[in-house]
Amino acid sequence: MGRRLWQPSAERIARSNMTRYMRYVNARYGKNFQDYDALYGWSVEAIGDFWASIWDFMEVRHSRGPDRVVDDPLTMPGARWFEGARLNFAENLLRYRDAREALIFKGEGQPLRRLTYDALYRAVARTAAALRAAGVTSGDRVVGFLPNMPEAIIAMLAAASLGATWSSCSPDFGTKGVLDRFGQIRPKVLFTADGYIFKGRRHSSLERIAEILAQLPSVERVVVVPYAEPRPDLAALPRAVRYEDFVAGQPGDRLEFAQLPFDHPLYIMYSSGTTGLPKCLVQGAGGILLHQMKEHVLHTDLTRQDVIFYFTTCGWMMWNWLTCALSVGATLVLYDGNPFHPHPGVLWELAQETGITVFGTSAGYLAALQGTGLKPRERYDLTPLRALLSTGSPLAEEGFEFVYRDIKADLQLASISGGTDLNGCFALGNPLLPVHAGELQCRGLGMKVEAWDENGRPVVGRQGELVCTAAFPSMPIAFWDDPDGHKYHAAYFDVFPGVWRHGDYIMITERGGVVMYGRSDATLNPGGVRIGTAEIYRQVEQIPEIEDSVVVGQSWRGDTRVVLFVKMAAGHALDESLKAKIRRTIRENASPRHVPAKIIAVPDVPYTLNMKKVELAVRKVIHDQPVRNQDALRNPESLAHYARLRELEED
Repeated sequence: MGRRLWQPSAERIARSNMTRYMRYVNARYGKNFQDYDALYGWSVEAIGDFWASIWDFMEVRHSRGPDRVVDDPLTMPGARWFEGARLNFAENLLRYRDAREALIFKGEGQPLRRLTYDALYRAVARTAAALRAAGVTSGDRVVGFLPNMPEAIIAMLAAASLGATWSSCSPDFGTKGVLDRFGQIRPKVLFTADGYIFKGRRHSSLERIAEILAQLPSVERVVVVPYAEPRPDLAALPRAVRYEDFVAGQPGDRLEFAQLPFDHPLYIMYSSGTTGLPKCLVQGAGGILLHQMKEHVLHTDLTRQDVIFYFTTCGWMMWNWLTCALSVGATLVLYDGNPFHPHPGVLWELAQETGITVFGTSAGYLAALQGTGLKPRERYDLTPLRALLSTGSPLAEEGFEFVYRDIKADLQLASISGGTDLNGCFALGNPLLPVHAGELQCRGLGMKVEAWDENGRPVVGRQGELVCTAAFPSMPIAFWDDPDGHKYHAAYFDVFPGVWRHGDYIMITERGGVVMYGRSDATLNPGGVRIGTAEIYRQVEQIPEIEDSVVVGQSWRGDTRVVLFVKMAAGHALDESLKAKIRRTIRENASPRHVPAKIIAVPDVPYTLNMKKVELAVRKVIHDQPVRNQDALRNPESLAHYARLRELEED
């Protein structure tokens, strides 16, 4: 695979949380682990001991410890975790109450706003008291239709402190997209902002909120945070109150944290919803807390001294993941707006201003940044930056090279991959290990991840299905409105009974790293040979004439042929010479089998609301099959460009 790009220093390894944890395990269990491979092997075999050690090492705040850690980790679904334990998720995220900054918020075109841990605690206390006064109790649903701003985190923590279940969408979701999600779970309270700011324009949400409320009768109270306008007119919104009026007069000095079972519902997350109504994934408080703390403390090496940023919205699981960094006492940087407005360096300007040490983003952002020609290392002081995280889609080897060449040479680039389903990662970074281009550093502790071939056999050094062969505590506790568990079982366990099949196509390398090849359900099969779409995207992304692309398989004369749709960069057109260049690049750097049979120009590429390419929807359209829930797409109108294309009817 790719060349080694970075190696942690001996000093960095020695002072890492992972090394400290390894010493802890050695002392507690009489082991002598000296490297990550040995520690990982133990973590996926002695599963009960491993998660017990995480509970203690992370100093989980609780009122009652567990009677046992897990009944049977090989039971999937259905393993029971930390039975008898009582804890509260919000209490663990609010364990610090001092003058250190908890949140720094930057809205597009707005000045920085800062909240200390003490100020955050007080804001959560007031909001929780107001929710209690509004009749919210354990088990109720509280939802957010909010920008990525402090009030979103405050409302979530307030709801969690009471035992209510939180769910959120970002304000760029359309009315039907919101109703497809919130309509299923029937929330009691809706937090929203009056609007949001994007590319220098103020967008009001008030009309959309009114439409949503008209079809969401379960909502008893709407709490509006002024953001786009200082004093929004709420006359058209029934049961609405401004946030400052909602919390007025409520005490902020003391929070009561409901002590709840380990698997008490904390979040409801959503599948993409491109094949019907989004599935509602119910996630337990204890499992999410342990899983995310493990990833923050051990794999990201986070401490109280860190300033961590992730470019996300409240509609993506990375918002939930970022929020849990409060449990470590780090400072979280929130940004809401366009990352390239008014110039491509907006986020790096923010990194310089706030001293970001851990910068999180998507592979798509890094590719777009590279396309602008900006070299952040030349323009901004990134001295504090020690780690860069990337997820959302596979990061190509060239993306790794770009980071080390044009952002910073001495940092840990952690390409990470998991999913909304577990609100965390299967494979991710590691402060003990080197970084190789195109490769995730390791499988996560406690995650028994393998690559399986089509016969259900584990393979190394070859592509296969990403499976997890043992249970983990952040698995969904249920799907909403799925009383017999049929939807849950069908989502993960129908292909390999008793084994979690995630739907990604991966390779585990001889050194223990992981290479991602894209969704297995979008895998191409020309001539019966499986090809991951990421292998083609990696080559196309290096061609400056192309702004974006999507590749699918078309059924053709009893076989499958590869069709590449390209969105051209400004000032460029797709002609025969460019087609030849594309084919040559793919043939020379991937293989002849990866070369598309058809290359077709389109004006746009469809994405989900969470900014994932929708290969399956394109495949359906070109085969004249319906795409049932286009409201799950950010740009559904783009699909029309793929219907009945003359080029698809030709050899």
